[in-house]
Amino acid sequence: MIDRSLLKALAESMQYAPATVILGSRQVGKTTLAHRLAEDMDSVYLDLENPSDLAKLADPEFYFAQHTQRLIIIDEVQRQPELFQVLRGQIDRNRRAGNQAGQFLLLGSASHDLLKQSSESLAGRVSYHELTPFNVLEVGKEAQNQLWLRGGFPDAFQFDQSSLAWRKDFIKTYLERDIPALGSRIPAETLRRFWTMLAHCQGQLFNASRIGAGLGVSGQAASRYLDLMVDLMLIRRLQPWGANIGKRLVKSPKVYLRDSGILHALLNLADIDDLLGHPVIGGSWEGFVIENLLSVVGSKATPYFFRTSAGAEIDLLLDFGSKQWAIEIKRSQAPKLSKGFFLACEDLKPERKFVIYSGHDIYQLRGDVTVCPLEHLMTELANSA
Repeated sequence: MIDRSLLKALAESMQYAPATVILGSRQVGKTTLAHRLAEDMDSVYLDLENPSDLAKLADPEFYFAQHTQRLIIIDEVQRQPELFQVLRGQIDRNRRAGNQAGQFLLLGSASHDLLKQSSESLAGRVSYHELTPFNVLEVGKEAQNQLWLRGGFPDAFQFDQSSLAWRKDFIKTYLERDIPALGSRIPAETLRRFWTMLAHCQGQLFNASRIGAGLGVSGQAASRYLDLMVDLMLIRRLQPWGANIGKRLVKSPKVYLRDSGILHALLNLADIDDLLGHPVIGGSWEGFVIENLLSVVGSKATPYFFRTSAGAEIDLLLDFGSKQWAIEIKRSQAPKLSKGFFLACEDLKPERKFVIYSGHDIYQLRGDVTVCPLEHLMTELANSA
Protein backbone atom coordinates (compact mmCIF):
# COMPACT_ATOMS: atom_id res chain seq x y z
CA MET A 1 0.00 0.00 0.00
CA ILE A 2 2.60 2.50 -1.22
CA ASP A 3 1.60 5.99 -2.34
CA ARG A 4 2.14 6.05 -6.10
CA SER A 5 2.65 9.82 -6.13
CA LEU A 6 5.52 9.45 -3.65
CA LEU A 7 7.03 6.64 -5.73
CA LYS A 8 6.89 8.89 -8.78
CA ALA A 9 8.43 11.84 -6.92
CA LEU A 10 11.25 9.67 -5.58
CA ALA A 11 11.94 8.12 -8.97
CA GLU A 12 12.10 11.59 -10.53
CA SER A 13 14.45 12.96 -7.88
CA MET A 14 16.78 9.98 -8.35
CA GLN A 15 17.09 10.99 -12.00
CA TYR A 16 18.59 14.39 -11.20
CA ALA A 17 19.74 14.49 -7.54
CA PRO A 18 23.08 12.86 -6.69
CA ALA A 19 21.55 11.64 -3.40
CA THR A 20 17.94 11.12 -2.35
CA VAL A 21 16.95 10.98 1.32
CA ILE A 22 13.80 9.27 2.62
CA LEU A 23 12.94 10.42 6.13
CA GLY A 24 10.41 8.75 8.38
CA SER A 25 10.01 7.23 11.82
CA ARG A 26 11.01 3.63 12.38
CA GLN A 27 8.71 0.86 11.12
CA VAL A 28 6.93 3.25 8.76
CA GLY A 29 8.00 1.36 5.64
CA LYS A 30 11.12 3.15 4.37
CA THR A 31 12.99 -0.08 3.64
CA THR A 32 10.04 -1.58 1.76
CA LEU A 33 9.74 1.62 -0.28
CA ALA A 34 13.46 1.65 -1.06
CA HIS A 35 13.41 -1.94 -2.31
CA ARG A 36 10.35 -1.15 -4.40
CA LEU A 37 12.22 1.74 -6.01
CA ALA A 38 15.24 -0.47 -6.66
CA GLU A 39 13.30 -3.37 -8.21
CA ASP A 40 14.52 -2.63 -11.74
CA MET A 41 17.93 -1.29 -10.77
CA ASP A 42 21.29 -2.83 -10.06
CA SER A 43 21.53 -2.01 -6.37
CA VAL A 44 23.14 -2.92 -3.08
CA TYR A 45 21.47 -2.52 0.32
CA LEU A 46 23.32 -1.71 3.55
CA ASP A 47 21.64 -1.62 6.96
CA LEU A 48 23.85 0.22 9.44
CA GLU A 49 22.20 -1.65 12.31
CA ASN A 50 23.62 -4.88 10.83
CA PRO A 51 27.24 -5.51 11.96
CA SER A 52 28.15 -7.30 8.73
CA ASP A 53 26.90 -4.41 6.61
CA LEU A 54 28.63 -1.93 8.89
CA ALA A 55 31.90 -3.84 8.44
CA LYS A 56 31.66 -3.36 4.66
CA LEU A 57 31.98 0.37 5.27
CA ALA A 58 35.17 0.14 7.30
CA ASP A 59 36.74 1.86 4.28
CA PRO A 60 33.74 3.63 2.74
CA GLU A 61 35.68 5.40 -0.02
CA PHE A 62 36.97 2.06 -1.30
CA TYR A 63 33.52 0.45 -1.03
CA PHE A 64 31.76 3.26 -2.88
CA ALA A 65 34.42 3.25 -5.59
CA GLN A 66 33.78 -0.45 -6.19
CA HIS A 67 30.08 0.18 -6.81
CA THR A 68 30.04 3.34 -8.92
CA GLN A 69 27.57 1.83 -11.41
CA ARG A 70 25.12 0.60 -8.76
CA LEU A 71 22.49 2.28 -6.62
CA ILE A 72 23.71 2.16 -3.01
CA ILE A 73 20.90 2.12 -0.42
CA ILE A 74 22.03 2.99 3.10
CA ASP A 75 19.49 2.42 5.88
CA GLU A 76 19.64 4.18 9.29
CA VAL A 77 22.33 6.46 7.89
CA GLN A 78 22.13 8.85 10.86
CA ARG A 79 23.97 6.20 12.92
CA GLN A 80 27.19 6.97 11.03
CA PRO A 81 27.28 10.78 10.58
CA GLU A 82 30.92 10.63 9.50
CA LEU A 83 29.73 9.00 6.26
CA PHE A 84 28.35 12.27 4.96
CA GLN A 85 31.77 13.76 4.22
CA VAL A 86 32.74 10.60 2.33
CA LEU A 87 29.45 10.70 0.40
CA ARG A 88 30.16 14.26 -0.61
CA GLY A 89 33.55 13.31 -2.01
CA GLN A 90 32.14 10.36 -3.96
CA ILE A 91 29.32 12.46 -5.38
CA ASP A 92 31.76 15.12 -6.54
CA ARG A 93 33.97 12.49 -8.18
CA ASN A 94 30.93 11.10 -9.97
CA ARG A 95 30.08 14.60 -11.20
CA ARG A 96 33.57 15.16 -12.57
CA ALA A 97 33.25 11.84 -14.39
CA GLY A 98 30.03 13.10 -16.00
CA ASN A 99 27.66 11.01 -13.89
CA GLN A 100 25.04 13.41 -12.53
CA ALA A 101 22.37 10.84 -11.64
CA GLY A 102 22.00 9.66 -8.09
CA GLN A 103 24.10 6.79 -6.81
CA PHE A 104 22.82 7.01 -3.23
CA LEU A 105 19.44 6.42 -1.62
CA LEU A 106 19.67 7.26 2.10
CA LEU A 107 17.10 6.25 4.71
CA GLY A 108 16.90 7.88 8.13
CA SER A 109 14.62 8.03 11.13
CA ALA A 110 16.10 10.93 13.07
CA SER A 111 15.29 14.05 11.13
CA HIS A 112 17.31 16.71 12.94
CA ASP A 113 20.61 14.82 13.03
CA LEU A 114 20.21 13.61 9.47
CA LEU A 115 19.22 16.98 8.07
CA LYS A 116 21.97 18.76 9.99
CA GLN A 117 24.67 16.46 8.69
CA SER A 118 23.41 16.29 5.13
CA SER A 119 22.72 20.01 4.86
CA GLU A 120 26.30 20.76 5.90
CA SER A 121 27.98 18.09 3.79
CA LEU A 122 25.58 17.54 0.89
CA ALA A 123 24.29 21.04 0.20
CA GLY A 124 23.05 21.21 -3.39
CA ARG A 125 23.49 17.48 -3.81
CA VAL A 126 20.46 15.99 -2.08
CA SER A 127 16.66 15.76 -2.44
CA TYR A 128 14.51 15.14 0.68
CA HIS A 129 11.24 13.23 0.96
CA GLU A 130 9.26 12.25 4.05
CA LEU A 131 7.44 8.94 4.26
CA THR A 132 4.49 9.28 6.62
CA PRO A 133 2.36 6.46 8.06
CA PHE A 134 -0.73 5.40 6.10
CA ASN A 135 -3.32 8.11 5.56
CA VAL A 136 -7.04 8.02 4.79
CA LEU A 137 -6.59 8.29 1.03
CA GLU A 138 -4.33 5.23 1.06
CA VAL A 139 -6.54 2.97 3.18
CA GLY A 140 -9.94 4.25 1.99
CA LYS A 141 -12.59 6.18 3.89
CA GLU A 142 -14.32 2.95 4.93
CA ALA A 143 -11.28 2.14 7.09
CA GLN A 144 -10.98 5.65 8.57
CA ASN A 145 -12.03 4.67 12.11
CA GLN A 146 -9.68 1.68 12.08
CA LEU A 147 -6.87 3.98 10.95
CA TRP A 148 -7.74 6.52 13.65
CA LEU A 149 -7.78 3.87 16.39
CA ARG A 150 -4.72 1.85 15.35
CA GLY A 151 -2.64 4.53 13.66
CA GLY A 152 -0.88 4.43 10.32
CA PHE A 153 2.16 2.24 10.93
CA PRO A 154 1.67 -0.64 8.47
CA ASP A 155 1.87 -3.49 10.99
CA ALA A 156 -0.26 -1.70 13.59
CA PHE A 157 -2.95 -0.93 11.01
CA GLN A 158 -3.05 -4.35 9.39
CA PHE A 159 -2.84 -6.54 12.50
CA ASP A 160 -6.15 -7.31 14.15
CA GLN A 161 -5.99 -8.69 17.68
CA SER A 162 -2.27 -7.95 18.06
CA SER A 163 -2.31 -4.29 16.98
CA LEU A 164 -2.24 -2.85 20.50
CA ALA A 165 0.52 -5.27 21.55
CA TRP A 166 2.58 -4.26 18.48
CA ARG A 167 2.22 -0.59 19.33
CA LYS A 168 3.23 -1.16 22.96
CA ASP A 169 6.29 -3.09 21.78
CA PHE A 170 7.09 -0.23 19.40
CA ILE A 171 7.04 2.22 22.32
CA LYS A 172 9.20 -0.06 24.47
CA THR A 173 11.75 -0.58 21.68
CA TYR A 174 12.07 3.15 21.07
CA LEU A 175 12.58 3.85 24.77
CA GLU A 176 14.95 1.01 25.58
CA ARG A 177 16.96 0.64 22.37
CA ASP A 178 16.50 3.24 19.64
CA ILE A 179 16.73 6.42 21.69
CA PRO A 180 19.74 5.28 23.77
CA ALA A 181 21.46 4.22 20.52
CA LEU A 182 21.36 7.87 19.42
CA GLY A 183 23.39 8.86 22.48
CA SER A 184 20.56 10.00 24.72
CA ARG A 185 21.21 9.64 28.45
CA ILE A 186 17.63 10.32 29.50
CA PRO A 187 16.33 7.37 31.55
CA ALA A 188 13.79 5.29 29.63
CA GLU A 189 11.22 5.54 32.42
CA THR A 190 11.49 9.34 32.48
CA LEU A 191 10.92 9.49 28.72
CA ARG A 192 7.97 7.12 29.01
CA ARG A 193 6.37 9.36 31.62
CA PHE A 194 7.08 12.42 29.44
CA TRP A 195 5.59 10.72 26.36
CA THR A 196 2.50 9.70 28.36
CA MET A 197 2.08 13.20 29.78
CA LEU A 198 2.13 14.59 26.24
CA ALA A 199 -0.50 12.02 25.29
CA HIS A 200 -2.79 13.34 28.01
CA CYS A 201 -2.11 16.88 26.73
CA GLN A 202 -2.75 16.06 23.05
CA GLY A 203 -3.42 19.24 21.10
CA GLN A 204 -2.73 21.58 24.01
CA LEU A 205 -0.18 24.36 24.41
CA PHE A 206 3.19 23.08 25.58
CA ASN A 207 3.95 24.31 29.10
CA ALA A 208 7.53 23.28 29.81
CA SER A 209 7.47 24.38 33.44
CA ARG A 210 4.32 22.42 34.26
CA ILE A 211 5.50 19.30 32.42
CA GLY A 212 8.92 19.56 34.03
CA ALA A 213 7.41 19.90 37.49
CA GLY A 214 5.40 16.74 36.90
CA LEU A 215 8.58 14.89 35.98
CA GLY A 216 10.72 16.41 38.72
CA VAL A 217 13.02 18.15 36.23
CA SER A 218 13.48 21.72 35.04
CA GLY A 219 11.44 23.34 32.31
CA GLN A 220 14.61 23.50 30.21
CA ALA A 221 15.01 19.73 30.53
CA ALA A 222 11.38 19.19 29.49
CA SER A 223 12.00 21.34 26.42
CA ARG A 224 15.04 19.22 25.54
CA TYR A 225 12.93 16.08 25.84
CA LEU A 226 10.42 17.63 23.45
CA ASP A 227 13.20 18.49 21.00
CA LEU A 228 14.29 14.86 21.02
CA MET A 229 10.80 13.51 20.36
CA VAL A 230 10.26 16.03 17.56
CA ASP A 231 13.62 15.07 16.02
CA LEU A 232 12.55 11.42 16.06
CA MET A 233 9.37 12.38 14.17
CA LEU A 234 7.17 11.10 17.00
CA ILE A 235 5.79 14.48 18.11
CA ARG A 236 4.57 17.40 16.03
CA ARG A 237 5.30 20.84 17.45
CA LEU A 238 2.75 23.07 15.71
CA GLN A 239 3.96 26.64 15.84
CA PRO A 240 1.65 29.63 16.35
CA TRP A 241 1.14 32.13 13.55
CA GLY A 242 3.41 35.01 14.44
CA ALA A 243 2.84 37.84 11.94
CA ASN A 244 2.28 41.32 13.29
CA ILE A 245 -1.46 41.98 12.99
CA GLY A 246 -1.79 44.31 15.96
CA LYS A 247 -3.16 41.61 18.28
CA ARG A 248 -1.72 39.79 21.27
CA LEU A 249 -0.94 36.34 19.93
CA VAL A 250 -0.29 33.11 21.80
CA LYS A 251 3.42 32.31 21.47
CA SER A 252 3.64 28.75 22.85
CA PRO A 253 3.47 25.85 20.39
CA LYS A 254 0.82 23.14 20.47
CA VAL A 255 2.01 19.54 20.67
CA TYR A 256 0.55 16.40 19.12
CA LEU A 257 1.63 12.79 19.08
CA ARG A 258 1.92 12.34 15.34
CA ASP A 259 0.48 8.83 15.20
CA SER A 260 -2.95 8.34 16.75
CA GLY A 261 -2.32 4.64 17.34
CA ILE A 262 0.74 5.36 19.49
CA LEU A 263 -1.29 7.98 21.37
CA HIS A 264 -4.00 5.42 22.13
CA ALA A 265 -1.46 2.76 23.14
CA LEU A 266 0.16 5.10 25.66
CA LEU A 267 -3.30 5.73 27.14
CA ASN A 268 -4.18 2.00 26.96
CA LEU A 269 -7.23 2.57 24.75
CA ALA A 270 -7.85 -0.84 23.22
CA ASP A 271 -10.95 -0.28 21.08
CA ILE A 272 -13.17 2.43 19.65
CA ASP A 273 -15.48 2.35 22.68
CA ASP A 274 -12.52 3.08 24.97
CA LEU A 275 -11.58 6.01 22.74
CA LEU A 276 -15.08 7.46 22.46
CA GLY A 277 -15.39 7.49 26.24
CA HIS A 278 -12.01 9.09 26.96
CA PRO A 279 -11.38 12.83 27.46
CA VAL A 280 -8.61 12.73 24.83
CA ILE A 281 -11.10 12.07 22.00
CA GLY A 282 -11.21 15.69 20.81
CA GLY A 283 -7.44 16.11 20.81
CA SER A 284 -6.99 12.70 19.24
CA TRP A 285 -9.33 13.50 16.36
CA GLU A 286 -7.72 16.92 15.87
CA GLY A 287 -4.23 15.44 15.71
CA PHE A 288 -5.40 12.67 13.38
CA VAL A 289 -6.93 15.18 10.97
CA ILE A 290 -3.87 17.44 11.05
CA GLU A 291 -1.44 14.60 10.31
CA ASN A 292 -3.59 13.32 7.44
CA LEU A 293 -3.84 16.77 5.89
CA LEU A 294 -0.13 17.46 6.24
CA SER A 295 0.74 14.07 4.74
CA VAL A 296 -0.62 15.33 1.39
CA VAL A 297 0.41 18.99 1.73
CA GLY A 298 4.12 18.20 1.79
CA SER A 299 6.22 21.29 1.16
CA LYS A 300 3.42 23.20 -0.59
CA ALA A 301 2.38 24.98 2.61
CA THR A 302 3.66 25.72 6.12
CA PRO A 303 1.30 24.71 8.95
CA TYR A 304 0.45 26.92 11.94
CA PHE A 305 -2.33 27.44 14.40
CA PHE A 306 -3.71 30.86 15.25
CA ARG A 307 -4.85 32.09 18.64
CA THR A 308 -5.13 35.51 20.25
CA SER A 309 -5.49 36.38 23.91
CA ALA A 310 -8.99 37.66 23.07
CA GLY A 311 -10.15 34.19 21.98
CA ALA A 312 -9.85 34.29 18.20
CA GLU A 313 -8.64 30.86 17.09
CA ILE A 314 -8.01 28.65 14.04
CA ASP A 315 -7.04 25.01 14.59
CA LEU A 316 -4.89 24.74 11.46
CA LEU A 317 -3.69 27.54 9.22
CA LEU A 318 -2.00 26.49 5.98
CA ASP A 319 0.25 29.23 4.65
CA PHE A 320 0.95 28.80 0.93
CA GLY A 321 2.96 32.00 0.75
CA SER A 322 0.57 33.99 -1.40
CA LYS A 323 -2.58 32.67 0.26
CA GLN A 324 -3.86 30.99 3.41
CA TRP A 325 -6.44 28.33 4.16
CA ALA A 326 -8.15 28.29 7.57
CA ILE A 327 -9.27 24.89 8.88
CA GLU A 328 -11.42 24.17 11.93
CA ILE A 329 -11.65 20.59 13.18
CA LYS A 330 -14.78 19.19 14.84
CA ARG A 331 -15.59 15.67 16.02
CA SER A 332 -19.31 16.10 15.44
CA GLN A 333 -21.98 15.19 12.90
CA ALA A 334 -23.43 18.71 13.17
CA PRO A 335 -20.47 21.06 13.73
CA LYS A 336 -21.04 24.56 15.07
CA LEU A 337 -18.42 27.25 14.67
CA SER A 338 -17.47 29.49 17.55
CA LYS A 339 -17.29 33.24 17.38
CA GLY A 340 -13.52 32.89 17.79
CA PHE A 341 -13.13 31.25 14.38
CA PHE A 342 -14.95 34.08 12.61
CA LEU A 343 -12.93 36.68 14.55
CA ALA A 344 -9.71 34.96 13.49
CA CYS A 345 -10.84 34.91 9.87
CA GLU A 346 -11.57 38.64 10.07
CA ASP A 347 -8.01 39.18 11.31
CA LEU A 348 -6.28 37.01 8.71
CA LYS A 349 -8.71 37.06 5.77
CA PRO A 350 -7.79 33.57 4.51
CA GLU A 351 -8.59 32.75 0.90
CA ARG A 352 -10.57 29.63 1.87
CA LYS A 353 -12.22 28.39 5.08
CA PHE A 354 -13.08 24.81 5.96
CA VAL A 355 -14.57 22.74 8.74
CA ILE A 356 -13.48 19.10 8.84
CA TYR A 357 -16.07 16.95 10.60
CA SER A 358 -16.94 13.28 11.08
CA GLY A 359 -19.89 13.30 8.67
CA HIS A 360 -20.03 12.52 4.96
CA ASP A 361 -21.83 15.45 3.30
CA ILE A 362 -20.32 18.63 1.86
CA TYR A 363 -22.18 21.89 2.44
CA GLN A 364 -21.72 25.61 3.07
CA LEU A 365 -22.06 27.70 6.24
CA ARG A 366 -22.30 31.46 6.51
CA GLY A 367 -19.11 33.35 5.89
CA ASP A 368 -18.21 31.18 2.87
CA VAL A 369 -17.16 28.25 5.07
CA THR A 370 -17.11 24.77 3.51
CA VAL A 371 -18.00 21.84 5.77
CA CYS A 372 -16.56 18.59 4.44
CA PRO A 373 -15.19 15.17 5.44
CA LEU A 374 -11.47 14.67 5.83
CA GLU A 375 -10.87 12.76 2.62
CA HIS A 376 -12.49 15.53 0.54
CA LEU A 377 -10.06 18.22 1.70
CA MET A 378 -7.13 15.78 1.46
CA THR A 379 -7.97 15.15 -2.18
CA GLU A 380 -8.26 18.87 -2.87
CA LEU A 381 -4.90 19.54 -1.21
CA ALA A 382 -3.22 16.64 -3.03
CA ASN A 383 -4.43 18.02 -6.36
CA SER A 384 -3.64 21.68 -5.64
CA ALA A 385 -0.70 23.35 -7.32
